[in-house]
Amino acid sequence: MQEHVTAHLTEPLVPLVSGLHGYRMWGFPAGSHVGFPSRDLTVVISLDEPMDLSVPGHGEVRLGSVVGGLHDRPVLIHHDGRQHGIQVALTPAGARALLGMPAAELAGLVVGLEDLLGSGGRLLQERLVDAATWKARLGLVQAALLARLDRRAHPATAAAPEVGEAWRVLARHDGAVGVGEVARHVGWSARQLTERFTSEFGLRPKTTARVMRFERSTRLVRPGVRLADVAATCGYADQAHLTREWQALAGVTPGRWPESDVLANVQDRSVRAEGG
Repeated sequence: MQEHVTAHLTEPLVPLVSGLHGYRMWGFPAGSHVGFPSRDLTVVISLDEPMDLSVPGHGEVRLGSVVGGLHDRPVLIHHDGRQHGIQVALTPAGARALLGMPAAELAGLVVGLEDLLGSGGRLLQERLVDAATWKARLGLVQAALLARLDRRAHPATAAAPEVGEAWRVLARHDGAVGVGEVARHVGWSARQLTERFTSEFGLRPKTTARVMRFERSTRLVRPGVRLADVAATCGYADQAHLTREWQALAGVTPGRWPESDVLANVQDRSVRAEGG
């Protein structure tokens, strides 16, 4: 069984937060959920037991709330058939404006929310656990984000215009655009773009394009959908190319993913608007 609630974001947060969700799932077989690479940083606050995660290059960690940076390898979330929490997807601009740092400082990392926010992170989690409804919980998260935005209103919360534009171009094409073309668009050499882009985001533009293209494919891979069609839509050379990229970025092939991850696609089938 599952509950999945999506918040309506207030306007100041729209360019900084691409999604705010509450979820509760139970009654599933124990296993591991694949945390895919994506164009967003991810904040997860557990409303139940601490989360056990396997992080590439960092081994096993156990945290009650986490902030995951941009990455190009999967993070595994181990579960006993239950998950209950709040998830916030932060854009790289949101990392600067709300966390006070460029996305590059968190690239490839998973850290505790308290490590970034201090006692405020712990207090927020306690208030969320005590809240009686999803509406109240999601409201608490938005209020906390808005409070941090007010305190951090400063020119340093924005990346260089050329870097921000390069990100937008890659995102607009879901990664299906060459780095040289993006460099010409912003008026830089490919080398200059790569250096400045990587310094801001922690991933090279070519790697970011790869992640964005993969991310698009994760939205299309569903039972009954031909993988060859997904590959063509996302700009892969063929189905074999798609499969290789999934193996590298997700640790599983697209054909096996729905079977190996019991929570795969669960949330997509149970979304409702913010409510009680």
